[in-house]
Amino acid sequence: MTDNEIKKPRVMLCSVDVGEFDAERSIDELEELADTAGAETVLKLIQKRPSYEPGTCVGTGRLAEMAELCRSEDIDQIIFDCELTATQIKNIEDVCEVHTIDRTMLILDIFAQRAVTHEGRLQVEIAQHKYRLPRLAGMGVKLSRLGGGIGTRGPGETKLETDKRHIRTRIASLTQELREIEKRRGLHRERRKKDGVLVCAIVGYTNVGKSTLLNTLTDAGILAENKLFATLETTSRSIELPDGRSVMLVDTVGLISRLPHHLVEAFKSTLEEAANADVILHIVDASNDECEQQARVTLELLKDLGCEGIPVVTVLNKCDLVPYINDLTAGENTVKISAKKGEGIPALLEAITKALPQNAKKMKLLIPYFEGSLLSEIRRDGKVFSEEYTHDGTLVDALVDIKLYSRVEQYKYLDS
Repeated sequence: MTDNEIKKPRVMLCSVDVGEFDAERSIDELEELADTAGAETVLKLIQKRPSYEPGTCVGTGRLAEMAELCRSEDIDQIIFDCELTATQIKNIEDVCEVHTIDRTMLILDIFAQRAVTHEGRLQVEIAQHKYRLPRLAGMGVKLSRLGGGIGTRGPGETKLETDKRHIRTRIASLTQELREIEKRRGLHRERRKKDGVLVCAIVGYTNVGKSTLLNTLTDAGILAENKLFATLETTSRSIELPDGRSVMLVDTVGLISRLPHHLVEAFKSTLEEAANADVILHIVDASNDECEQQARVTLELLKDLGCEGIPVVTVLNKCDLVPYINDLTAGENTVKISAKKGEGIPALLEAITKALPQNAKKMKLLIPYFEGSLLSEIRRDGKVFSEEYTHDGTLVDALVDIKLYSRVEQYKYLDS
């Protein structure tokens, strides 16, 4: 019998603590990212320095120690918890003789694995090319392109210049293709707004349970794994609220601290769903020790996207894993739930209902028969739940559009 199990690459994680961020917390998150990418973390190293070493990121002594550990621990790859230059990568690989990548490259690799739709693949490829462009290392003049004809002889265009030109051309082509998709999404948004469709955007740190919540509320059947960036694609589903109104729930890509700016730029069109929503559901993993820091990362990005003024409902998820969560003081727009177990969902729906603009109201009306056109408008712009023909007119239980309030007020039905 042969063992067909794929061997996980053994990786060493390395961080340089220069005081920019919490190195311990960040390298733990890097370990989660490595696990998501399919690697096995063997060692985690942190070096405290006043600044990054320009040539190798870490100090000379630490680099020699890393090279020895790579040999003794059979390390396949080194992952740095910061962004490396092409020169730093080359110098580290020359000493350690092991393939080296940085945090950004790791996240890009995960996104490339997880992207399913055409749009997702386009966004990832653009981000990869933008990251790769300044890191191209050519072979020098020995690979120069020579021109033909008078005035074109000489070194010509170097291999590096040609590679850069090809990448820039590819980026331009992909960006144009992505703009067409964004344009279509913009038209869909305008159509929803014109039709009076209410939109609720689900945002939050990666792996806080956004997809699980959407599955619980709508039976969407989307992938929900206990891994970072389990889903990258925007998913929309409609649900009915307690007051009878329908709202479109839109799931968005998960966020992470120090998210590479190339990725933020590439996925901006997807994240802009939040900026165009009527209400934002900010999901927080209450069981995570770093939940406050994760919440800050999300709120800062929402601010960058121009989401000020949009009502935000904070959802403390995974409360079943934290018994003491009940002792926390919840604000007016905060609810505690367990998306996996379905706990707290009625309170969540009520919170969404209150946060949404009051564009419609559930009413019981007795419409006289001579107001048949008014009843038609109620059916067209709202929703009729029940209808009964009586001696005095049509008795309806309906969701009435705000534009009709003044006209239907006089026909409110009062139970005797």
